[in-house]
Amino acid sequence: MGDPLDGDRLTAALSALGVRPGDVLLVHASLRAVGPVDGGPATVLTALRRAVGQAGTVVVPSFTPENSDTSPHYRARVRGLDAEAREAVRASMAPFDPATTPAPSVGALAEAVRTAAGAGRSAHPQTSFAALGPAAGKLLAGHRPDCHLGEDSPLARLYEADARILLLGTGYDTCTAFHLGEYRRPGPPLRTYRCVVTLRGVRQWWEYEDVALDDGDFAVLGTAFEEAAGPDDVRTALLGSAPCRLLRLRAAVDFATGWLAEHRPPHH
Repeated sequence: MGDPLDGDRLTAALSALGVRPGDVLLVHASLRAVGPVDGGPATVLTALRRAVGQAGTVVVPSFTPENSDTSPHYRARVRGLDAEAREAVRASMAPFDPATTPAPSVGALAEAVRTAAGAGRSAHPQTSFAALGPAAGKLLAGHRPDCHLGEDSPLARLYEADARILLLGTGYDTCTAFHLGEYRRPGPPLRTYRCVVTLRGVRQWWEYEDVALDDGDFAVLGTAFEEAAGPDDVRTALLGSAPCRLLRLRAAVDFATGWLAEHRPPHH
């Protein structure tokens, strides 16, 4: 391993990759893949904010599968438990509060954004996003609780803003924007979701129907997107020890919409 990266080197590397002042940037990061950074996640966030400048906005997923009993996270947590133990787990789940609920499953950088002074967060109890920058309010507003990642979510606002996606040491399997393509293909399958919320001051379970999200083929989809991509749609570089990609979100979503319609059987 070389010396730990510092903020200046990180900012320079992000600019060299193509991050520009004024960008709206949706970031998925594995800091473990990047390697040692002086000052940890806070330094990475500072470098991102310097790269996008005062006019730019940094956005991250701040998802919370921990408060749902229909999530893979819950199924893994209760595997092997009897009914009474499972009920105890459900009873212990805290309701979603956009101001305070942590998002441990999406990584240290996302938590650094969520907890930063001035950060905003969308209101969805399962698939909220957090953002820092002048566009944050507009991007995060109106996230309907029965629309994880579709037209009434920040992903559609990011599409309208011609945002870019930074995969910082992560692969296409984490590329949340592809989910917007799931909503946009004809007749997507639906399923029931359940999570814990607070309604009128009371903790309760809330059940809703939404598109059945499936990222199982996103790595393959991403490879196909990269092979078909236009010259400015995908840029790649090493940052620290991590392979990184900078993608145009619109190009990624448009490609995913067509690819998913072609490669997943239609739902009847």
